[in-house]
Amino acid sequence: MTEQSPHKSADKAVEVEQPVIEQARLALLDIADSADHVGDFVGAWIVDSNVLDMRFVSALKGYEGWQWSITMYHDIQADKWTVNESSLVPTAGALLAPEWIPWKDRLLPSDISPTDVLGTEPDDERLEQGVSGGQASDSFRKTEVEEYTQIVEELNLSRSRVLSAEGRAQTAERWYNGPHGPKSLSTRVAAGKTCQTCGFFVQLQGELGTMFGVCANKWSQDDGRIVSLDHGCGEHSDIDPPEPSQLWIQPEPTVDDGDDIIIVSRPRVAQPTAEERRIADILEDVDNPDDLVDEE
Repeated sequence: MTEQSPHKSADKAVEVEQPVIEQARLALLDIADSADHVGDFVGAWIVDSNVLDMRFVSALKGYEGWQWSITMYHDIQADKWTVNESSLVPTAGALLAPEWIPWKDRLLPSDISPTDVLGTEPDDERLEQGVSGGQASDSFRKTEVEEYTQIVEELNLSRSRVLSAEGRAQTAERWYNGPHGPKSLSTRVAAGKTCQTCGFFVQLQGELGTMFGVCANKWSQDDGRIVSLDHGCGEHSDIDPPEPSQLWIQPEPTVDDGDDIIIVSRPRVAQPTAEERRIADILEDVDNPDDLVDEE
């Protein structure tokens, strides 16, 4: 199947004599690693006065959908064709590398190590000028200055740069859609017990505090991390610990009624008296007990 040419519609296809095609093929064979890498002739297009772009199928592995492009110039007076340049060019269905993305746009937070220093651009859209970043207004009356100062201190705005509305929106979206938001597996395990009602939940200040806080439960996987109000986990302060399970199940005792129980009564053997034990000890020490004579 003939490959589609990537030429613009303004480029005009022309017929080319076979000797010119062979000349172009030989020129490509000089730069190709193998003769098998140059495939069939695709076509020729006029790109300038007496200049043609001639295309051949590329059979290079890894270059599916690419074509060999060789630019030929026709000297009409000398009736001679010469090679201007050659290259590999992709067609519409070519196998291409992904579009290049600047490193700062493709960098992920997980790629950062403790020793990396990225810095912040002066025009970062996530930040805006804080109170100390501009001139303090002397036009305020005393009462207005006091109120102004109180607000600045409460909201911790006395920095040269603070989060802008765009920065807060991006942060909220990232946190909410992350592993510590409402869509996590631990939230389903919590069975409706969310961080908003947990005793270990420490709420943030400012606008982000309406949606997020910090977990302070050392037994939770969220400990020390930002969590949303509707996030949850199995370590909620209102969840009772489960009953400890037994190591084994003790069965109920059973009585086998199928067999008769026979109790055999044996007479109790009388215990020897002290005198009888004394005589037995004497008899054990005598070689022939029959020689004993009672003394009166």
